[in-house]
Amino acid sequence: MHLTFFGSSLVSSYWNGAATYYRGLIRALHGLGHQVTFCEPDAYDRQKNRDLKDDPPYARVIVYSTEAERDALIEQGFAESDWVIKCSGVGVWDAELEEAVAARSGGTVMTAFLDVDAPATLSRIAADEADPFRACIPRYDHVFTYGGGPPVVDEYESWGARACTPIYNALDPDEHRPVEGVEVEYDILFMGNRLPDRESRVQEFFFRAAALCPEHKFLLGGEGWGWKQEMPANVTSLGHVPTARHNTVNASARLVLNIHRDSMVQNGWSPATRMFEAAGAASCQVTDEWKGIEDFFAPGDEILVAASAEDVARIVRETSDDDARRIGQAGRRRALADHTYAQRALQMDAILRAPVGSAV
Repeated sequence: MHLTFFGSSLVSSYWNGAATYYRGLIRALHGLGHQVTFCEPDAYDRQKNRDLKDDPPYARVIVYSTEAERDALIEQGFAESDWVIKCSGVGVWDAELEEAVAARSGGTVMTAFLDVDAPATLSRIAADEADPFRACIPRYDHVFTYGGGPPVVDEYESWGARACTPIYNALDPDEHRPVEGVEVEYDILFMGNRLPDRESRVQEFFFRAAALCPEHKFLLGGEGWGWKQEMPANVTSLGHVPTARHNTVNASARLVLNIHRDSMVQNGWSPATRMFEAAGAASCQVTDEWKGIEDFFAPGDEILVAASAEDVARIVRETSDDDARRIGQAGRRRALADHTYAQRALQMDAILRAPVGSAV
């Protein structure tokens, strides 16, 4: 089948946390025989900060800059595709793209919305009666999300979605793997861009935790943190970390911390991409607490869970090197067994190939 995606970026992870998800899922879909076109805007300096200097072999990437180019790509997508899939958070002309794809539903080309931040989307439309996306939801043939579990499925269906299926983040074993020979220089790493709905949680789980144990070394990766001149002295900041360096940076820390956005924590069942990246690298993960963690990794055995800065500080102090290795290896085994993009793609493929109107 020919699939056309409209998303933020496949070739750049710069201010684009969904890049790893798109790459893993689309690469696996291509492996199942799908032909993929990925349309992305030239926005937010992503094209100037590409992780993939050459377009990947598993997708044709088309970059557009103007409304005329956007509209031409919409027409092209519906002329040559079996499915046209609008992703959330493109960052440019989102409402226009959502309406254009929804408006063409009901024809020979199937349509879908792929929500890479479903809890935030649903919170937004619930708070705004005039949000135009409300009217789009019932028109798409399918809504996919990369997280959210039963609460997100129920809420999307309450807004009239014909069907809603979570296609979770996952592991790409070829990309996310252990690295040998890297010196462990830091006690704990957090990698994530500064975002308004995560900043207070980063302040709690990372910066305050660092202040509570100044004898340990904390490592911070991600854009937007340069403003924070009052960082504790034991925090080292890397700035943007290209995806090609993620495995090495993961290996440089004894523990890897995941801090989720407010809406993801409130909803639950929303494991971030970084969790599976870290699992693939056999890193010992520490995550903030949210409902549904046990559906992905076993707390205490495959992942460590922290409910506060004090918990993070305690874990940093008390987790031995041997325990960290054991938990990291257990997390990797779980991810390889249950959480690969090959498995996620099979789930999505069954829906894409199903006869119209059939239950999957």
